[in-house]
Amino acid sequence: MSDALPDAPLVLVVEDDAPIASLVCAALDSRGLRRRVCTTAAEAIAAAAELAPQVILLDLGLPDADGIEVVRRVRTWSDDLPIIVVSARADDTDKIGALDAGADDYLVKPFSVGELLARVRVALRRVAHGAPAETTTFENGALTIDYAAGVVRAGGAELHLTPMEYRLLVLLARNVDKVLTHQYLLEHAWGPGQVGDLASLRVIMASLRKKIGADLVQTHVGVGYRMVRAE
Repeated sequence: MSDALPDAPLVLVVEDDAPIASLVCAALDSRGLRRRVCTTAAEAIAAAAELAPQVILLDLGLPDADGIEVVRRVRTWSDDLPIIVVSARADDTDKIGALDAGADDYLVKPFSVGELLARVRVALRRVAHGAPAETTTFENGALTIDYAAGVVRAGGAELHLTPMEYRLLVLLARNVDKVLTHQYLLEHAWGPGQVGDLASLRVIMASLRKKIGADLVQTHVGVGYRMVRAE
């Protein structure tokens, strides 16, 4: 049983493998977080709606349904609840499928406890900061985006970005700490009636990362990109 304070963040652990669930719970307990364990998709969907957790840690191989169905159901009422998939499925197709369905992050088993807790901390920071899309400016370390003016600055100096670089940057900033797949970026940055391709995306992203600082945007090989918050 967790000794976490009643107002500590609640993590919903959706895992039917008892030893793994115990390991995850012990890790969360060590950081003073509350947790609730669910072993089926149906139980997880009900608990997510009833308990309003701050983070969901979700296995995909559940006994009654694929975990992606949990992602889809949760996304029908919440766009902001962080969902971290923790799965033994390591193929890029599985990662992309989960992320495209609405998951925020993907961790492959076996995992280190330290990495798991780091992913949870990132998710909790995202919740604490709220949704950046509702603000007129975005700040991340030395990077500032003035959405109204369409101006980007780094360390106070204005950056000269191409229209496509700016659109990609805005997508990443509005989804900070969330992995955006290549397909998502191609569909949303290029827009309807325009054609983008993976090679062009990689070239543009390389240029953008060079301008804003490569440490702000992580490359998830074979999957996509994620803007992280500066420490």
